[in-house]
Amino acid sequence: MSNAAGDIAEPVQPVAAEKADGKFLALALGSVGVVYGDIGTSPLYAFREAVQAASETGPVVRETVLGVLSMILWALIIVVTLKYVLLLLRADNNGEGGTLSLTALATRALGRRTPFVVVLGVIGAAMFLGDSVITPAISVLSAVEGLKLVTPAFEDYVLPLTVVILIALFAVQSRGTAKVASFFGPVMVVWFVSLAGLGLLHVADDPGVFAAINPVYAIEFVSTHGKIGLITLGAVFLVVTGGEALYADLGHFGRKPIQSAWFCLVLPALLINYFGQGALVLANPAAIENPFYRLVPAPLLLPMVILATAATVIASQAVITGAFSLVRQAMQLGLLPRLAIVHTSAEYSGQIYIPRVNWSLLIGVLLLVGLFRSSSALASAYGIAVATTMVVDGLLGFIVVWKLWRWAWWQAALAVLPLVLIDFAFFSANMLKLFEGAWVPLLFGLAVVMTILTWQRGTRILSSKTRKTEVPLDQLLHSLEKKPPHIVPGTAVFLTSAPEFTPTALLHNLKHNKVLHQSNVVLTIITTDTPRVPEDDRVTISPVSPHFTRVALKFGYMETPNVPKALAIARKQGWSFDIMSTSFFLSRRSLKPAAHSALPRWQDHLFIALARSSSDATDFFQIPTGRVVEVGTQVTV
Repeated sequence: MSNAAGDIAEPVQPVAAEKADGKFLALALGSVGVVYGDIGTSPLYAFREAVQAASETGPVVRETVLGVLSMILWALIIVVTLKYVLLLLRADNNGEGGTLSLTALATRALGRRTPFVVVLGVIGAAMFLGDSVITPAISVLSAVEGLKLVTPAFEDYVLPLTVVILIALFAVQSRGTAKVASFFGPVMVVWFVSLAGLGLLHVADDPGVFAAINPVYAIEFVSTHGKIGLITLGAVFLVVTGGEALYADLGHFGRKPIQSAWFCLVLPALLINYFGQGALVLANPAAIENPFYRLVPAPLLLPMVILATAATVIASQAVITGAFSLVRQAMQLGLLPRLAIVHTSAEYSGQIYIPRVNWSLLIGVLLLVGLFRSSSALASAYGIAVATTMVVDGLLGFIVVWKLWRWAWWQAALAVLPLVLIDFAFFSANMLKLFEGAWVPLLFGLAVVMTILTWQRGTRILSSKTRKTEVPLDQLLHSLEKKPPHIVPGTAVFLTSAPEFTPTALLHNLKHNKVLHQSNVVLTIITTDTPRVPEDDRVTISPVSPHFTRVALKFGYMETPNVPKALAIARKQGWSFDIMSTSFFLSRRSLKPAAHSALPRWQDHLFIALARSSSDATDFFQIPTGRVVEVGTQVTV
């Protein structure tokens, strides 16, 4: 789950925290509650699905259980521990991680923005959003299904209760996550301790289960079972879904707290539980129906269902807030149109809520629950999105290790490409489930990719058309010197993406109002390839003439632009800024389809629809509405 829980733990700065033991422990506890929610709830269904896939043609036998357990063990060690915990956690972009951060690092390493890197980043981001639809559905559904073991009478209530929990979960997003986040860590610590405890209760059922530590069992099973072996490998991948969140949340918790939580608690608890499930099934093959809940003593079954439900809600919360964070980054990087962002905390900018994303996710999650109706059916749809993201991370990671870390190409290939090949093997295995449900995240991801590519191409075409009608700013200033207009007091700020040209709103103001303000600012907002920009580097002021100044405001791709606040910083550079005597002039374009568009007709209409759905620039840049003057223009694309 790339960028999972992007708004939960931002208050703590990892660099400072790692210097203090108290804060270090708080960060480690926070990472348990946020980073490991998804991977931590995999024991609810992953072992069951893998063994059932391996036993598709016959009964559960010892060879199958040991082969599956061996694959689970080595998947956790190779894919999660080696690739993410030990390698990619070192690839930070000014302390931040995640697919888009890795894309920015790879772009910087190559020295230019290449289509290959951009497309990889887009695919990775799209697949994360696909995963963020499936994770809440399968996690909550698998937990609530435990009620059927408490009493069969609950069977008819599993789906309605799942729907109620999911609706409640999405409904509270607008309130912010700061208050509930403080409970995430302790609850998940109890969850992982419970996982280990349940596993320890049953490993003695068949101590021979520890033979699965030998990787030969995994290799032999995959190599001797043909298609069944590959299908099983795809089911085994369920144990590492959520592993990419280790890297995604690097900036919120820091490398060492995440690593410590993994090695000291999460990995041991997961392995003990999986081996406990394996020993139970070896002793009683009928337990494969629901091996996780069969580990639980009868008096503790209902409390365990409640704890599992809480854990899955936490896992779902993390991926939902991660989606908010990712979409904001995509907007800042120009990959998506502006959407309304609600800040749920006056103190921490990272705590955000994006209504359209929230309700779109809820609709998708409810459709999946209604379509698949069980966690076993949903398991076929799960995995392909994460596997795709992991392949993307591996390829981008190779570029970073080779070019940015300046390793020899063969050293980078030796370190990274075997991991990419393993990721690709998991991807291929998940593709076998295409017609059983894997088409869902692929279709969703494809729709997101097409949306992003359409937005990018449309904005390039629109920008090119606009440039043809714009007047160079120097040419306008020369014209104004010859024939000065009437000067009025105050400051006028004109927003533009091309400061060398005259903003359209400025031309219309001169044409219709026939006045020029005493101070005119041609303002450009720049999104950098770093997560955040220090305040000292926020503002660049370049005087052009007695009445004109160029101002550039820089924001990181994880920041939400606040123009008035940024302009106030310019006072330190000697520029007098008073919001009450300043008017902001914005151009509002009305787009119409051209008779001969450079885009296919369907894509042309999609781009126009996206542009119309874009949030108002006034709100997005947090400009006071009472200080804004909008000038409308019509453009064909």
